[in-house]
Amino acid sequence: MSVRPRAVRTKLGELNCVVVDALPEGAKPDLVVVLSHGFGASGTDLVSLAPELVTAAPRLAEAARFVFPEAPLSLENLGMPQGRAWFALPESVLMGQQRDWEQFAREVPPGMPAARRALMSTVAALQQPFGRIVLGGFSQGAMVSTDVALRLEESPAGLCLLSGAVVAQEEWKPKARARSALPVFQGHGRQDAVLPFQEGERLRDLLTQAGMPVEFLPFDGGHTLTTEELEQLAAFLVKRLDGR
Repeated sequence: MSVRPRAVRTKLGELNCVVVDALPEGAKPDLVVVLSHGFGASGTDLVSLAPELVTAAPRLAEAARFVFPEAPLSLENLGMPQGRAWFALPESVLMGQQRDWEQFAREVPPGMPAARRALMSTVAALQQPFGRIVLGGFSQGAMVSTDVALRLEESPAGLCLLSGAVVAQEEWKPKARARSALPVFQGHGRQDAVLPFQEGERLRDLLTQAGMPVEFLPFDGGHTLTTEELEQLAAFLVKRLDGR
């Protein structure tokens, strides 16, 4: 890498963000990758992914900028002073008691419209064509990223979903059909005890039935990220650079 990666804290739209790239000063990226963290994590939780992805695919260092937004809700009242959330979760989910995943998939979380607006404001502040932006995230960050990707005025370059799940199912289905060319990378652990593997399969099936090309990586593990997953995600991002 000819230029050392820089991490800059800034506000983009409504959200505080960390922006990471190794581009020469003043250079514009060919691709902007927006990765949103999960429920209860800090706003910087995924920042370490930028150097890992660049190591896996050095071409990204020359052309990509990574943006890590901080979710708008503080979880200090739940005893997590650094924890953030995109929207509140039912107590049954927080206590690990959620069993009616059919209902979870159907319901629109009450805070989703506000989360969507906030993330859309960040996307708008990038001043980048939608076709050069990849959206994605982990867990709850994957949910809000899916919701935004399906509602933007134009399709983004790609969508990467790390241990995500379906919400707002009846809203997503027709919008997904209208985005049938949107490339998707999705990874999910077979032993995920937070968002069960079948919920990852439900998300995959909703997108593939809408016609989307989905690269689906099941792996042996829980609610986490793996090296194999990050390597395949890096390769997915390189393909987005090439417009494939």
